[in-house]
Amino acid sequence: MANSKLIVVEGAQGAGKTTITDFLRFTLSYTNLYRLCGTADSTPTGKKKAENMYIHLMEYMKNLENDSINLVFDRTFFTEENYCRLGKKEYSFTDVYEKLLDDFSKLDFEIYYITLYLEDEKLYYERLNREGKATFKNSSFGAENSIAQQRVYLEMAEEIKEKYPNINVINIANDRDLEEVKKEIREKIGY
Repeated sequence: MANSKLIVVEGAQGAGKTTITDFLRFTLSYTNLYRLCGTADSTPTGKKKAENMYIHLMEYMKNLENDSINLVFDRTFFTEENYCRLGKKEYSFTDVYEKLLDDFSKLDFEIYYITLYLEDEKLYYERLNREGKATFKNSSFGAENSIAQQRVYLEMAEEIKEKYPNINVINIANDRDLEEVKKEIREKIGY
């Protein structure tokens, strides 16, 4: 029986994942935080690289079941599916995604899938241009891209909620007062 939480936080670039995952890491006792970025290979060979990486990640999670360690992930294989749905990769990831999601749903954790979004999508323009915003080599993130990502993440959250009732799907508007957002998260994950 699950004795720890597995929390995946997804959302578009600029939705506030770093802030929220840091909050979770330091709020929940005995929590490891992982920040993933996937593979830069968007060609068909990249699919196999991504598949291998996420299969190993699932094995890692499985090995930590019932070890009284909470796991928080800032992005996982959901991001790969999002990017593929948006046509950012030269392949479809859906077949791999569906298998990974099914395996994910069977892990012996209290599972939470959190999608961060901005109700006011125009805020992405502001957030992505702020000083100190992380940038990644060979990647550029524009507000239009984040808005498109957000819409796909919210669609994916609804699909997960429908198909996997044991996964606690939480959509959080993260363009409100941070303390209000933190309070909502605490209530919804029971901490």
